[in-house]
Amino acid sequence: MIQTILLFIVSLFVVIVAHELGHFIASKRVGVAVEEFGIGFPPRIVGRMWRGTLYSINAIPIGAFVKSKGENDRTVEGSLAGRGPWHRLLVYAAGPLANILLAFILLSVFFALPRAVVVSDGVLVYQVQENTPAYESGLQSGDIIVSADGRAIRTWQNLQTALAVEAPGDSVEIGVLRNDTQRHMTVTPEFAPELGRNIIGITLGRNIVSRVEPRSPAAQAGVSEGDSLLGVNGVGVINQADLAAKLTSAADDETLTLNMLREEESYTVELAGAVAREADIGLELRWAPDTRIERMRSPIGTAVLTSATYIVSMPALIVASIPLMQEDPSLAFVGPIGAGQLTVEAVQTFGLSNLVFIGGLISIGIALFNLIPIPPLDGGGILVALAEAVRRGKPLSERAVRFAYAAGTALLITLIILITMSDLLRLIEGRGFGL
Repeated sequence: MIQTILLFIVSLFVVIVAHELGHFIASKRVGVAVEEFGIGFPPRIVGRMWRGTLYSINAIPIGAFVKSKGENDRTVEGSLAGRGPWHRLLVYAAGPLANILLAFILLSVFFALPRAVVVSDGVLVYQVQENTPAYESGLQSGDIIVSADGRAIRTWQNLQTALAVEAPGDSVEIGVLRNDTQRHMTVTPEFAPELGRNIIGITLGRNIVSRVEPRSPAAQAGVSEGDSLLGVNGVGVINQADLAAKLTSAADDETLTLNMLREEESYTVELAGAVAREADIGLELRWAPDTRIERMRSPIGTAVLTSATYIVSMPALIVASIPLMQEDPSLAFVGPIGAGQLTVEAVQTFGLSNLVFIGGLISIGIALFNLIPIPPLDGGGILVALAEAVRRGKPLSERAVRFAYAAGTALLITLIILITMSDLLRLIEGRGFGL
């Protein structure tokens, strides 16, 4: 765990440096006088002047900074404030764009590397939404999709890929295992603009509760047939052996938290360690057949295309996730502490290579966060520059700009405090992200 945390800190450091490097390069390109580009924060360890800029390495390794001449003073020659609105817009946008480029590189590397992937002989249908292609085709909760148009389905991504290649109105023949009997169905995917891909109206899961023993610990805790077990103590489980190992390893005085799902609502069940150690809590679970973790890799071209598709679809995915964010904001909005916890959980579940993937996600997250049009974020600077461009270069009122920056700074400080408190509370309560 310590190694993972240290590598996460290094990843976060690289992402922040890339952001500031974007600002630095753009500043130089548009003629802004950059007094210092620093790696880390003072006190300074070493520095060297080159072409009018001091390049420094500093003692506090929590990021980087760009110090421009005059900062926001329009009267200083060579200041950023003294440049035209389009030049300022480029400088402000360069940081987030550098993060998006870094994310593209990291995700491409991740998809090209051998990585731990959860695979099974088919994917389990947890829920079928009414009045959808899947519902009309006769798919049911508990079905296992084993093929699509003759291609074996071994991962959730396999199914998404099989549906994505179909043009609107085209049908897909899927092979389904139901009660150990295989059958074939025809389903016509429909395009979901908010997700940017074809869907058939199902929710996939690792398992589904097929039976709850009367008067068992699970029954007393309120678990019902049709629910799904997501994880134990916030760490995902992929098969019965994985679940049994987590239960039997509990200490007698330990309290285990089972993360459960009922339709679209998540809930938790707490068990005493002495009860959990028996590994028989009264649950019978139906799993996708032979679920295991394998190491897989993609060709370079496929990895690059997958990375680009992932980044382009990110805004749509965020919009589609708004209901989940409203349901549990603590899992949607995380700071460095939460990101570190997510990294540890991902590495424990899927392996060390997922550090590269998490690094890419963090880079995208920092880019999108900085593009929020609130001063003093880059998005706020872009908004002010665009407003001045519309006004044909006429500056906004200094009073209005100062007020916007003061209000935005207060809002950001409040948000940072709330997110940090949420991250700490999640750790204290022993909750995780359910990977």
